[in-house]
Amino acid sequence: MHTDGTGGSGHDLRHHGDAEVRDDGAALTDLAVNVRADTPPPWLREEIAASLSSLAAYPDGRAARAAVAARHGLPVERVLLTAGAAEAFVLLARALKVRRPVVVHPQFTEPEAALRDAGHTVERVLLRESDGFRLDPAAVPEEADLVVIGNPTNPTSVLHPAGEVTRLARPGRVLVVDEAFMDAVPGEREALAGRTDVPGLVVLRSLTKTWGLAGLRIGYVLAPADIVAELERAQPLWPVSTPALAAAEACVTPRALAEAGHAAHRIAADRAHLVAGLAGFASRGVRVVEPAEGSFVLVRMPGAAVVRRRLRELGYAVRRGDTFPGLGADWVRIAVRDRATVHGFLSALSAALP
Repeated sequence: MHTDGTGGSGHDLRHHGDAEVRDDGAALTDLAVNVRADTPPPWLREEIAASLSSLAAYPDGRAARAAVAARHGLPVERVLLTAGAAEAFVLLARALKVRRPVVVHPQFTEPEAALRDAGHTVERVLLRESDGFRLDPAAVPEEADLVVIGNPTNPTSVLHPAGEVTRLARPGRVLVVDEAFMDAVPGEREALAGRTDVPGLVVLRSLTKTWGLAGLRIGYVLAPADIVAELERAQPLWPVSTPALAAAEACVTPRALAEAGHAAHRIAADRAHLVAGLAGFASRGVRVVEPAEGSFVLVRMPGAAVVRRRLRELGYAVRRGDTFPGLGADWVRIAVRDRATVHGFLSALSAALP
């Protein structure tokens, strides 16, 4: 693990998995995007559709905000609804007065991109493959007044222990933990959402991944009331649409939480099937980062760019890894899918590998 204070990026921080399945990739079997494939469920589509009769009125987020607060046992003053977690990264970058932001990589690149766009010089802490991409809190500079880390981390699928993450907290420091994939972890173990005893803790959640709502843009911030107020001042008026508010309210009901819990166990089983299949290619240089805990796995393989191209010719899209700081050309991220899809993918991979 080491730090990188370079001002230039050297990576395409704006590349995301959806680029793999746009345009000529639209017909491919998608293992590039980390959104659950069988979503949104019919009951959620109906809830969203029912909200369309209210489109003449301006959005009123009070009920959804209260529902999210209740789901995490927090007062509403500690909740901010956003147009997906991506908006939250922009708000944090623009609203908070920070001098030395640090982003722990490899991780989702949008936080660093938002910070750079807001004029910040971003320092990187790069986790190493030799350490299993695990966090060493001591590697983060003591002077950092903003630290961003994902848990479980996209793209490594590493779930950091909550105790290790909270060791990053300091008075005078904002600690941003992106928990966009935490509801894919059975029991949400190691979650910090709902914690009020960690100074400067900001937790981001997304409802787009588990519920298949990437096109609707809905997420939320859990943070001390003063930070929420700062972020809210930086938001435009009515930032979250009425259908997105309806989705937020629906996705934190006991029924929805139970369904998400069942989905997390199914994802874990499907992931184990994928990892076992990939292990069969170890003799051909394929290595999986383990233990994987998210709805995706990070894989190193020789000639990954060529393999990706061959997979596309065989009908499968995976996410390139070289746009993530700390990873190189031999990495790909593969989304967890159902067993039938994985079986077809593994057959294609066998043909695509050198």
